[in-house]
Amino acid sequence: MYQALYRKWRPRTFDDVVGQEHITTTLKHEVASGKFSHAYLFTGSRGTGKTTCSKIIAKAVNCLHPVDGNPCNQCDICRGIDDGSILDVAEIDAASNNGVDSIRQLREEAFFLPAVAKYRVYILDECHMLSAGAVNALLKILEEPPEHVLFILATTEVHKVLPTILSRCQRFDFKRISSQVIARRLLQVGEQEGFSLAEDAALLIGRLSDGGMRDALSLLDLCASYGPDITVQSVTEAAGLAGQEQIFALSDAILGGQPGQALQVVGQLSENSVDFSQLCEQLAGHFRDLMLVKTVKTPEDLVQSTPEELERLRQQAKGLSLGRILYALDVLQDTMGRLSRTSFKRTEFEMAVVRLGDEQLGQGLEGAYARIEKLERKFRSGVLAAPAAAQPADPPAVSVALPKAPPSKPAAGAAPTQKPAAAPQNREAVPFANWNKVLEELQKINPALYGAMVESRAFTSGDLMLVDCKNDLFLMLLRTSVAAKESLRSAILAVTGQKYHLGPFRSEKYTVSEQAAAADPLKGLLKRASELNVPVDITE
Repeated sequence: MYQALYRKWRPRTFDDVVGQEHITTTLKHEVASGKFSHAYLFTGSRGTGKTTCSKIIAKAVNCLHPVDGNPCNQCDICRGIDDGSILDVAEIDAASNNGVDSIRQLREEAFFLPAVAKYRVYILDECHMLSAGAVNALLKILEEPPEHVLFILATTEVHKVLPTILSRCQRFDFKRISSQVIARRLLQVGEQEGFSLAEDAALLIGRLSDGGMRDALSLLDLCASYGPDITVQSVTEAAGLAGQEQIFALSDAILGGQPGQALQVVGQLSENSVDFSQLCEQLAGHFRDLMLVKTVKTPEDLVQSTPEELERLRQQAKGLSLGRILYALDVLQDTMGRLSRTSFKRTEFEMAVVRLGDEQLGQGLEGAYARIEKLERKFRSGVLAAPAAAQPADPPAVSVALPKAPPSKPAAGAAPTQKPAAAPQNREAVPFANWNKVLEELQKINPALYGAMVESRAFTSGDLMLVDCKNDLFLMLLRTSVAAKESLRSAILAVTGQKYHLGPFRSEKYTVSEQAAAADPLKGLLKRASELNVPVDITE
């Protein structure tokens, strides 16, 4: 029967484990000197070697002929542990055996001497899944176990492990393995297995595995089923990803202000059944690389790419500002969250691509700054010309003073003339600058109301918070729903620390204050241009 590569190439000694030398060296010395701990805690992301090292320790402490702390893998004990025939070494999945009864049974068995080996070894995988009762049952024996018992706990979420467990164990943190180390290991495996693996393909698999050797070997196994020659194209097809050429084509179209071309690339990727969540992550990773190239003098250690791709990144980053790159990362981060909540993933991603192509479409400060920057460029380039010279004014007309008519006396009995009533003065409203923060807080409290207010803005007038929203649903909720009002008041209170009365903004009743220019930098710039009689045209 065929055996998967990650099982076939599982390390059998500490020397075979790659990328975790800071752990394997220590464990070798402890086992060789006989001064190993009674309880270990291994933590780290998946596929980094926690369970593998646990089994190597179990063999090493029981091996009949150890070699410098490594198991010999030839004696009956080592072979029995490998094939699972020795019951003195037990691997327990704490996720499915997390009850107090399972731990009580383990505790009772632990006091019996091992049947064949020197030590009873209990490997508890995903120990953070143990229930509170199971943890309490484990504490005493974990603190003072019998001399013939060794506990090894493994977890991917160490923050969920109780401090009382942590304090009783010797802890080792398994780090993610670098892409270069994974690539070297994959090339060795490919050579031994008899298939051709390109170096750039091995590096791509290393990047996709996110630091996990098991994931890398599983993906290599999948790619090998496509054929004996494994290339970058076969890796991208097997993983359902977009190729680097397509990512560069998409980013070039976005940064070149060609949304139509960018959407065509998205359409081609959709025909190839590319997952849009993964595509969004790839594009975000590409802009992250641009950020590193833009800010770090020697980004080779941080950017996981080939020398040719790194040079293309440098060329692409030359004409970009850091703010432009950060804006793209903000949009993509927001889009990744939206993609997880929508059924129309392609539409959501296409909307993000269009927004990325033009910063001015942004609704936040980035969009305002982009519009201001565009105006400033036009001023500097002379596109916005100074006003034409004023024409000489016509000579003033000479007016002839007419003799004043004598004041007329009111007729007897006539009603006195009443002064006309003064027109009612509109109240002043000031734009509320932190409205976006209020909406973010409202999204946590009442997502349904937030959805009705996405395109809204707000003004303050004394203790009134005036909401300008064109959505009829919001206006109805503001009039009829007490819960909606309380949700909005809570969001405003969380941001401002003040209580406001709520009401709709009516332009016929309120005059926007001059402080609006300060709240919106673009409006301030346009106002200044108007005062100088400078004609403004920001259309392309």
